[in-house]
Amino acid sequence: MACRVLSVSRSGYKDWLGRPTSIREQSNAELLKLIRAVHAESRFSYGAPRVHAELTLGLGERVNHKRVERLMREAGIQGIHRRRGHRNPAGEPTEEDLVQCAFEVQAPDLLWVTDITEHPTAEGKLYCAAVLDCFSRRVVGHSIDIRQTSELVIDAMAASVTRRKPPADSTVLHSDHGPQFTSWAFGKRLRDAGLLGSMGTVGDCFDNAMMESFWGTMQLELLDTKNGRQEPNSLPQCLNGSSVGITHSEDIPVSEC
Repeated sequence: MACRVLSVSRSGYKDWLGRPTSIREQSNAELLKLIRAVHAESRFSYGAPRVHAELTLGLGERVNHKRVERLMREAGIQGIHRRRGHRNPAGEPTEEDLVQCAFEVQAPDLLWVTDITEHPTAEGKLYCAAVLDCFSRRVVGHSIDIRQTSELVIDAMAASVTRRKPPADSTVLHSDHGPQFTSWAFGKRLRDAGLLGSMGTVGDCFDNAMMESFWGTMQLELLDTKNGRQEPNSLPQCLNGSSVGITHSEDIPVSEC
């Protein structure tokens, strides 16, 4: 009956019915799995542009944004968009606040804070991400680049983990709500490294006060000079082994801080 109504032959219908899935359809199915994973990791808040960014920048997939939009539309996947009179859940932090502005700890590698700063040079702007141990107030890892990307903060975190090798689920890494820290790629690398993510409240000047204090001291004492503004190499020289704010305890070697 269906073949007669559609004006197709029975052999053609049976051939279509038993035809294997095309390579393109298989590729779309695999890509849709990645899209669902990225969307779920974002607490179902990412739309097509941010999902595409995570696929290309975070996972290294080579895919066109129009293809991502089409697959998400066909699968009924959509991000959270701002509605008048309602708070936007997409602005919520991706991690809970585990610090509550209590930056005093009793041992190394219990609490790290991280942030990004900008430094002008004669050759253009440089951006630096650093990780500071709250016990010794010592930089345990940093990364420098000409762009503010997720890779910038991921490299700083990776350098800290490689240098300190903290036990899994024992070190809290506290940051602000910058897009580099709320990205899917950074969150995944954070969990893979066994670190506990933490983010404070929005608009709180004391939320990441220790890291802001470090940047201010470094800028005032080391970089706000004629040579510091002109030489691009001045920034990494300032960060190698730098600390600020306290003197190391006499019974604790600096190498253990």
